[in-house]
Amino acid sequence: MNNLHGILFAYRSNPNLRELTTLRTISSIPFGGRYRMIDFNLSNLVNAGVTDIGVIMRESYQSLLDHLGSGKDWDLSRKHGGLKLLPPFAFARRQQQTSFRGKMEALDGVSSYLHQIRQGFMALADGDIAANIPVQDVLAHHLESGADITAVCTSHPMADPRQSTYFTIGADGMVADVACAPAAPMGCEALNFYILSKDLLLSLTEYCAAHNIYSFSAGVLMGMKDELKISPYVFDGYAARIQSVASYFARSMDLLDGSVRRDLFDSARPIRTKDRSDPSTYYATGSRCTRSLMADGCIIEGTVENSVLFRGVRVGKGAVVRNCVLMQGATVGDNAEISYVIADKSVRISPYRTLVGHQSYPLAIAKGTTV
Repeated sequence: MNNLHGILFAYRSNPNLRELTTLRTISSIPFGGRYRMIDFNLSNLVNAGVTDIGVIMRESYQSLLDHLGSGKDWDLSRKHGGLKLLPPFAFARRQQQTSFRGKMEALDGVSSYLHQIRQGFMALADGDIAANIPVQDVLAHHLESGADITAVCTSHPMADPRQSTYFTIGADGMVADVACAPAAPMGCEALNFYILSKDLLLSLTEYCAAHNIYSFSAGVLMGMKDELKISPYVFDGYAARIQSVASYFARSMDLLDGSVRRDLFDSARPIRTKDRSDPSTYYATGSRCTRSLMADGCIIEGTVENSVLFRGVRVGKGAVVRNCVLMQGATVGDNAEISYVIADKSVRISPYRTLVGHQSYPLAIAKGTTV
């Protein structure tokens, strides 16, 4: 698909994610045992044949740089085009705030990059939504509808309404109304994946910069809905949005359902991630593991129930792990017992410790902490 260029917004953080975004953005949060959130829309674009993708960053992006590298794991390491990481150096000289206020401001910050794009159409997507979107079908829908903007949305809202955008679909099949951050869901929930022409994007970016409009949802979709023809593409496959520690835990637990995994990790559209050569997980004599998702390289000597374990996790002898998410390199000491805990990378739970959170308020432990 040589006429579509991808732009991923990977600059967003969220104070509701507390310890999970202390050193990273939402796009870089580990998810599903071996992935990062950005892997999903990055893979969606690659699966559709998109070969040129720009990733807009702003702050706390070292984790993202380490993960993406040259883009070779997504077949995006190329002499011409490929993966382009767009840090905020040029933008920082013009603005003093520490973060972009919205997508239009972020696009204005990389306007020189936008003018160099050779494709005629643009796919704008957030790097913090886990969904397996058929991008080829979305583009075909966009071309057939003749719309100015095609917006991917779902009729099964799951996110916090106060942090979401909603579309009301009219009798003609087009978007009749746009609501931003309502008190309750109002129609189809936006999955923040849009397709439009390069010329329209450049025009909108210049207009918004001149009029101090920084939000794509409020300033363009809602503010210009009467001037723009917006077509919805309703996607009702599984979609995970991470907006709080509780939602991260809930969406991680969703993956223990086989039907959710089959939908999200469709073999016809594989989700790619940074490659590692880990050995198989080792289960010691007397260990027990039930209804859990285990990555490679783990050592299990205790009991694991209803949990998601990332690469290289170690569960000691006599330890019990229930309803937990343990990220890469986490260690649970001998005879420790933890439940409803999210342990970030390289966390160490000392022997004989007992840690208990709750389903609605899981205990999150920051990266590298020893408890």
